[in-house]
Amino acid sequence: MINRFKTITQITLTLVYLVIIAGAVVRMTGSGMGCPDWPKCFGYYVPPTEVEQLLWQPSKTFKKGQVIIVNEALFVAKTNFTTSEAFNEENWEPYTKHDYAIFNPIHTWVEYINRLLGALAGLSTLAMAIFSVRLWNKNKSITLLSWLAVFGMGFQAWLGATVVYSVLAPVRITLHMVMALLIVALLIYILSLVKNISAKQKHDPLFSKLLLVALTLTLVQVVLGTQVRQFVDEQIDSIGETAKNLWLASPNLQFYIHRSFSIVVLVLNGFLLYRNQKLSLGYNKLNWVSVFIGLEVLTGMAMYYIDFPFGSQALHLVIASLLFGVQFYLVLEAKKAKTAIKSL
Repeated sequence: MINRFKTITQITLTLVYLVIIAGAVVRMTGSGMGCPDWPKCFGYYVPPTEVEQLLWQPSKTFKKGQVIIVNEALFVAKTNFTTSEAFNEENWEPYTKHDYAIFNPIHTWVEYINRLLGALAGLSTLAMAIFSVRLWNKNKSITLLSWLAVFGMGFQAWLGATVVYSVLAPVRITLHMVMALLIVALLIYILSLVKNISAKQKHDPLFSKLLLVALTLTLVQVVLGTQVRQFVDEQIDSIGETAKNLWLASPNLQFYIHRSFSIVVLVLNGFLLYRNQKLSLGYNKLNWVSVFIGLEVLTGMAMYYIDFPFGSQALHLVIASLLFGVQFYLVLEAKKAKTAIKSL
């Protein structure tokens, strides 16, 4: 029973990371408004592939909630009906959440796939929570935290809707990303309860405290990174997609803070690696931390010095989320090592 639950939780964690990857691709391709409504896409469960599907036509049947574009504005069908020879505004109501009315089939389907993965991750989380009820007598925390993950996914879905309704407001995008990382942390913690992490590592008070600092800095870097990304998006809107060499020609303050923090992150994690080896503490996953930080530095330099090579933005964000997950697991290992000492 425990092994089945562990498998479901691992699948859920994998799907959440796939959603993060898909979200990074959405940001990279500028597809955030590919579906201007939520949870449907232009009023369809399966979105349109051609703009003709969103244009008013005579003798065409529409279902309630379906969307059309008229004079660069969105209109929603009030009920099921078939159009006459002339456009009748009484059958339609303006879409009032925002005034974004652009259809790009690539953007639409990139965003739609992102939503599909999000729905699949949500269903997997629900399955995990339902299965966790069987473990109530063994460990109530597993069941309670599993249902907390369900509510977390529901809140994350709501945040996703507000991102669309706000036409990609930077603060809401940041909250959406931070919530994704919190869900990752929660799932990793649930897995740690199931796997019952053994205290193979040694406890070192300074090392444990610095691990928490390193984890916090990674989260801060993610938040700063979303702000830098928003600045880049604004540059793309004003300068154009082809002028990549100008996107960071005059960077904002957040960029310099983000870059300076990266040096602090590098030094701190380098010290953790050194202390782990010197004292033989046994935190082997620090090697993965070193790899991810190295890749973060390389992708960051590539964006700045090589003018945003294809995929570098998405890769930068995905690596940061993987780094956060590994660091959080290390914090759990350090906590277990401390608990083992107290029980002696």
